[in-house]
Amino acid sequence: MDIDPSSAAYKKARRQYLKTTRNRGKDLDAEWTQFRAAEKRYKARFPPPDLSHVLDLTSATWDAETLASDHSFYCNGVEINPLVPSESTSPCIGKAFTVPRIPGLVILPSFVSPQDQRRLVQWALRDHARHPNETNLDAHYILPDEGLWNAHLSSDPPLVKTRAYIPESSHRKHEYSGPRQLVSNTPADPVNFQSMLHSPKPPPAPSPTVTPASPTTLISKLRWTNIGWSYHWGSKQYDFTKGKGRVDNEIGAICKRAVCSVNWKEVFDQSDEEGWGDEHWSTWHETYEPDAGIVNYYQIKDTLMAHVDRSEVCATSPLVSISLGNAAIFLIGGLTRDVEPTAILLRSGNVVIMSGPACRRAYHGVPRILEDTLPDHFFLNLDDEGFSSWTPYESYMRTTRININVRQVFPKGFDPGLQAEK
Repeated sequence: MDIDPSSAAYKKARRQYLKTTRNRGKDLDAEWTQFRAAEKRYKARFPPPDLSHVLDLTSATWDAETLASDHSFYCNGVEINPLVPSESTSPCIGKAFTVPRIPGLVILPSFVSPQDQRRLVQWALRDHARHPNETNLDAHYILPDEGLWNAHLSSDPPLVKTRAYIPESSHRKHEYSGPRQLVSNTPADPVNFQSMLHSPKPPPAPSPTVTPASPTTLISKLRWTNIGWSYHWGSKQYDFTKGKGRVDNEIGAICKRAVCSVNWKEVFDQSDEEGWGDEHWSTWHETYEPDAGIVNYYQIKDTLMAHVDRSEVCATSPLVSISLGNAAIFLIGGLTRDVEPTAILLRSGNVVIMSGPACRRAYHGVPRILEDTLPDHFFLNLDDEGFSSWTPYESYMRTTRININVRQVFPKGFDPGLQAEK
């Protein structure tokens, strides 16, 4: 990242760095895992991170001969392999790449068109972040029926009330859990599904310190909204007792189109990985059915620390991740934090597919949202395109990255015996 050393931002970051590292032990970084060291490096405000080894497939250009070859090559120091389109792929679908050191990782740069990106932003804020879809704020606030974003746009909306906090109940002190704690959950699979289905999943306690706030204030605190099956953050398991929520038709269609655009034979045909179970990549064009997911709303200083997705009973089917708004650095490593991660720059419109036993169980995270990387098409006057009142969306997205990630919970042929869509 190029930052002017004479700028106020650079000087402020330098002062903060000197202050926080004054008493740091010289050998502290020697205790970090490879993944933690990478997180620290890209999170740092000073010195600014070096992005020369961050894979940026959106900005890179290659000649037709290179893309048509069946050989891997290097981009930003990372080995990549261009994929031959699948037979079912439309000619309008763009390029697709794999990263050989992470079997099952597929990157589709600029997969979502600028117009569709803007439409998905509107869907994520206006249509989806509202009842009955759970958000991170529902535990603490009684959100308006019309949704937080729509209340934010209305003139002179009332304050959003907090949920009642009862410090004592039945002569026992209410146990407020405080900040979310790190949970290392047991990987879900068909064998332990029934025990996980019936394990306790108590609702989170309302915060005792929050106060009524305006919708405009709370919009900046929106961090996630649930898609499909309800995810229980306290246990890192799905709460199937709540029934299956709706997966938006357009979101499902984009995810299926992404999965069907990939030539999976080229991705996995030479793979001898264990851990597939009854799942097989050769059927994904017909059997992939997204039924759960999360919309993440990142502000510029937000991060997502290293974690592994272990909640889906099917541990191999594609997880499709759509990036919107400001760019982010995405780290993905291996089955432990000791594996050095690959850094990938995800720009608006990029789609990443994590699939197969190695990739779906790999540690991954987002240590940095890059400031001032919102694409030009978010700043256009869009009224002529049917995007009425785009201005508030543009203002919000100036400091935001939205990520829509969708996955399939159950493997082909597995009957969980659960109720239908609510």
